[in-house]
Amino acid sequence: MTFHNRTMLMFAIALLMVSARGSAQVVQQTKQGLKFSAQKLDIQIEFYSNNIIRIFKTPAGIPYTKKSLSVVKTAQPTVVTFSKKGKNSLVKSSEVQVEVNPETGGIIFYDSSGNLLLKDKDYGTQFSLVEDAGTNLYKVRNGFLLDKKEAIYGIGQVLDNKFNRRNSSHHMQNENMSTYSPYFQSIKGYAVFWDNYSISEFKDNPQELSFEGLGHCSDYYFMYGKHADGVISQVRDLTGKAPMLPLWAYGFFQSKERYHTQDESLSVLKKYRELKVPLDVVIQDWRYWPEYNKSDSAWNSQLFDAERFPDPKKWVNEIHQLNAKLLIVTWPGFGPKTEQRKEFDSKKMIINFDTWPPNSGARPYDVFNPEALDIYWRYLNKGIFSYIGNDGWWLDSTEPDHINIKKTDFNLPTYLGSYGSVKNAYSLMHNKGIATHQRAVNDNKRGVILTRSGFIGQQRYGSNTWSGDVGSTWDMLEKQIPAALNYTLMGIPNWNSDIGGFFAGRWKDGGGNKNPEFQELYVRWMQFGTFSPMMRSHGTDLPREIWNFGDRGTWCFDAQEKFINLRYKLLPYIYSTSWDVSHNDGTFMRPLMMDFAKDAKTHEIGNEYLFGRSILVAPVTKYKAKTWPVYLPEGSNWYNFWTNEYLQGGQVAITETPIDIVPLFVKSGSIIPFGPKVQYSTEKRWDNLEIRVYPGTDGEFVLYEDENDNYNYEKGKYSTITFKWDDRLKTLHIQAREGNFSGMLTTRKFNINVINPNQKLKDKHVNPTKEISYNGKKIELKF
Repeated sequence: MTFHNRTMLMFAIALLMVSARGSAQVVQQTKQGLKFSAQKLDIQIEFYSNNIIRIFKTPAGIPYTKKSLSVVKTAQPTVVTFSKKGKNSLVKSSEVQVEVNPETGGIIFYDSSGNLLLKDKDYGTQFSLVEDAGTNLYKVRNGFLLDKKEAIYGIGQVLDNKFNRRNSSHHMQNENMSTYSPYFQSIKGYAVFWDNYSISEFKDNPQELSFEGLGHCSDYYFMYGKHADGVISQVRDLTGKAPMLPLWAYGFFQSKERYHTQDESLSVLKKYRELKVPLDVVIQDWRYWPEYNKSDSAWNSQLFDAERFPDPKKWVNEIHQLNAKLLIVTWPGFGPKTEQRKEFDSKKMIINFDTWPPNSGARPYDVFNPEALDIYWRYLNKGIFSYIGNDGWWLDSTEPDHINIKKTDFNLPTYLGSYGSVKNAYSLMHNKGIATHQRAVNDNKRGVILTRSGFIGQQRYGSNTWSGDVGSTWDMLEKQIPAALNYTLMGIPNWNSDIGGFFAGRWKDGGGNKNPEFQELYVRWMQFGTFSPMMRSHGTDLPREIWNFGDRGTWCFDAQEKFINLRYKLLPYIYSTSWDVSHNDGTFMRPLMMDFAKDAKTHEIGNEYLFGRSILVAPVTKYKAKTWPVYLPEGSNWYNFWTNEYLQGGQVAITETPIDIVPLFVKSGSIIPFGPKVQYSTEKRWDNLEIRVYPGTDGEFVLYEDENDNYNYEKGKYSTITFKWDDRLKTLHIQAREGNFSGMLTTRKFNINVINPNQKLKDKHVNPTKEISYNGKKIELKF
């Protein structure tokens, strides 16, 4: 080779090297993260806090500004450090490390010690251009790699009787009885929220876990909490805290489809009072509004029929005089003869598909339009809230109902894009409009919303999601439990179901309410409802008021009354748990893996849970079950609530379950307050509480009190009394009261009952109480 040729060859090689260097992926450090391009994607990683990282991906060169409907947090100043790991880049906070591969787009999450948490797959994100309602959009897919045996939870309320969501696929489309959010939480102490509102697909198989839906971006948040409570705290930090509901919202609710007149619902309330069975709330279901020519074309006019509800103000006043509250239904759809529909039509704020009821011409309004939310509230406030002073809302059909479905319906326009691209957030926005407007009108009444759907972020509106129009079957009762637990693991604490199931027509031919099997199903469902965040009886086909099942002295009546009374006795515990939920990001229905993650058996158990932090509940879901197996997690010892029998954890206890007993076990170290027997939540003051202490380990409980139904607690108007049990010294420390509020008790009695683990409740003279007076100053009691 000549000198000239050698020179030209070396020059060519140099050019190739320069070219190669020029095409290498460049990772740019930002103030709190990284950004780079890979696989024709622009990728940004931003630490929102030490524990929360946002991953935002768009097609290369096509920027997009995203405004979240769920996320309320903005990036907070966070100290991060940068380094290299071979060809990869690392960015670390004090809690999480993120490694990026600039060639493949892969992202790996580690804890601060370098333990692998999750992999966002190499080459795992795809954007496929599609036409959506006449505009260009993408079908977006993001894939992740998990450990083979890693249990995950969340996804939503899925009625398939499964708890661990591994190796499952779900078409995430919010409808009656199906409530989804693109979210999963891992037993390893992290969660992922894929911030997308479209009808989506979730798939997990041995190759990967993936989300797929419509959008302009792949936008997700990785949250690390170390354990389930920590994860939920991060979810609430990101998407909003759960406010406290009023005390009355934890009492008993009675409803049915439907009370036809104001006198009918009043008579129900009066009969509960005559029978001295506790009740706090009656609910008014649909068609209280006027009918137009005996049709549903005036559906949801948010007005009262003059014949059936001639004096709605008087009606509500009488309910209040009987020391009860009223929830009233309102729907997102409007018939063509309503004033709301006419205004929404004129402003192009209707989504033009058929909603419930059939043959009515009803259509849903566009909840994604801020002006539409204002209009909806204007009518609702004038026609109902400021007119009659109701106490809360039943938001039915918040998916919304969709009938006579056409494929093209999902291409219909909304304020934020096609209906199919935002559908799953419909309930979130509908709840938002009513909750925020009500508070602006009346800041002295806590919002209470019963709703049939949900999405992450909805917890900040005081919403309680129910499981929908489920059938009255044993199989469906069994499915409620893991569905509820997965729903609450998304950080949304309030959930309930129709006690007895909604559709009960199958029992009509067998005697209806007097059918022994339906009676047993109803009682078992009520036992489950007693230990749900809302205890609410509702259904169609058969009436659900307690006297329809028999008279006092019959087993079905007496069993119901027993559990309604137990619910009210537990109100100090439940209301204090509500404070824990609001103040400490706690959870009402706690699957066993939350508190006993080290016990691998709990990772698969979805038919038991802790109600609050102390009471293990194992609902009976089989007909004629005389005994019930209950797994008592390792890591604690347990007391049978009914007998005080003391059992070691890590075993299955075969528990006797006559019809008036649901298996309940109390964790050792628990301190539980019991209130007085009452007919409604505020009938008696908590001036003489029983305090039960369950020894076996150290324990603590915070008794919370406030003004019961306003937002003054947000201004510090509340009090707490902390009880601490020292198990070694057998000493109860009652700390000095902290805080104050108007009407607070300054002196009271506590009846202290330290449970003796060596004797059963049936033994005579067991567990004598020690009565003490308490004036807010610290007390120490030796036992």
